[in-house]
Amino acid sequence: MRCWARRLLPVFAFLLVLGLILTGEFGQPGSPQALRHQHSVNGAALPAGTARGPQAVRETGISTTVGAIPGGPAGQQPAGSWPASTSAVAAKPLPYPAGSSFPTLNRLLQPDLLVVAPGVLPASLLASIRKLGGVVAAVPVDAGRIRVNGVFVNVLGVSPSAFRPFAARPTARSATLWQNIAAGGMAISYTMGKQAKLQLTKPVQVTGSRTLTLPVAGFGTVGIGGVDAVVSDQVARLLGLPAGNAIVISAPHARLAALMTKIKARAPAQAAVAALVTQMTVGNTTVTSAAAGSLGLTAGQGPGLTTAELVKFLAAAKSRVGMPYVWGGDGPNQFDCSGLVQWSLAQAGVVMPRVAADQARTGPLLPLSAIQPGDLLFYHTDPTAPSYISHVAIYLGDGQMLQAPEPGMDVQIVAADFGAGFAGAIRIYPKVAAAVARNLAG
Repeated sequence: MRCWARRLLPVFAFLLVLGLILTGEFGQPGSPQALRHQHSVNGAALPAGTARGPQAVRETGISTTVGAIPGGPAGQQPAGSWPASTSAVAAKPLPYPAGSSFPTLNRLLQPDLLVVAPGVLPASLLASIRKLGGVVAAVPVDAGRIRVNGVFVNVLGVSPSAFRPFAARPTARSATLWQNIAAGGMAISYTMGKQAKLQLTKPVQVTGSRTLTLPVAGFGTVGIGGVDAVVSDQVARLLGLPAGNAIVISAPHARLAALMTKIKARAPAQAAVAALVTQMTVGNTTVTSAAAGSLGLTAGQGPGLTTAELVKFLAAAKSRVGMPYVWGGDGPNQFDCSGLVQWSLAQAGVVMPRVAADQARTGPLLPLSAIQPGDLLFYHTDPTAPSYISHVAIYLGDGQMLQAPEPGMDVQIVAADFGAGFAGAIRIYPKVAAAVARNLAG
C-alpha cells in the first residue's frame, strides 16, 4: 500500500497544481509563474476600454471536448474524414520492402528538451547528453523548414522506429503511420491536415533543395515544437534538410532548467536548447505538464510589452477582425491563429516565433488572477496529441479574447475560454520571444 501511495504522489501533485493553475491560485514566490504586471506600465494608463486585472476574467464559452476550437460551434468536432477519436488517422499501408519487419512499440518516451543547430551536431554531443543524470533517452533528428503544398512548415527527418516512442501516445500507437513513413511517405499533423483540407489519398508536393511528390503517410501530430510534418531520414536527405542537426531528449525526472544549463555548456555556441514542456516545483515535488510557459526566466528578461508596444499590438489585432482564416496565413489579409499573433506583434516592432507551440514559450505562465490585456491564451485542440499546444488567442480584458479560429470562419472576438482544453496563459517577454524566434524550431 505504501509503495502504491509513493507511485501515486506525483499524479496527485500534478492534479493539485493543475487545479491551482486553472483557478488562478498558483504563484510560487520567486518563480516565473508568480510574476505580476502592475495595472499600468511605466506609470502610463492604457487606452479607454482596455480593462486590466483579474476581475475581468469570466469562465465562459467553455469547450467540452479536445478538438473543439474555442468560440466555435458548441461541441464542434472534425467532420468528414476527420473522426472524433483520439487515434492517429493513418492512410492505407504503403508498399513496404519485401521481407522487412517493423519493430513493435515497447515503450513511450516523453519529449522534454530539443537541441537544434544550423548544421550537423557532433556525435560526441549525443553521447555526452545520454550520460547526463536524468536523461532516459536521446535521439538525433534532422530539423528544418520546407514547403508542403506551397506553405512553409517545420519538418523532422527521423529514423521511424527510433523516433516513434517520442511521439504523442495516439500518434505513436499507429503502426501503419510509422510504417508508411519508413516506406517514403510524409506524416502530417492533424491540425494541418484538417485545416489545409489535405486528403489521405492525395499526394503532397514537398519542396526543399528539390521538389518531391510524396504520399501522405497519415495524419498525426508528434507534439514537438510546432512540427507539422515528419519524413524518414532518407527522404530528409533528398530534400536537403541538415543531417543530424537536432536532438530530442527525454528526461522526465530531471530538473530541466539545470539539465538545459549542462547541455548548453557542452553544445556548440550556435546551438539552441529549448524546453518542450513546462516544469513547476511545489515544495519538494517537481511536476511536468504540457501547460504553456517558459523555463528559467529571470527579471532581466522581462517585464513584458511596453505601453506603446501593447497599444500597437492590440490595435493591430483588432484591425484584423473580419479577415478570413487560412491555414498558414500570416497577413495582412488572411491568418491562422499563430499567424495573427505574429503579424499583430510585428506591427508593434516585436519579433515572435511563427507557431503556437513556440509562442507558448515566450514568457512566464500566469495564474488566471493575473492575466491582463495582451497576454496570450493557449489551447489543446488536437485529439492525436491531446497535450500538444495547437491554438492561441489574444486576451483583450473584460472576459474577451481575439482569435483566428479555423477555415470557414473569420478573425473574431469571443468570450475567453478557460475550460476543457485550456493550456495556460503567458505574458509576452519580447527578449525571450526574439530568442525563441531565432531558434530553428521557432
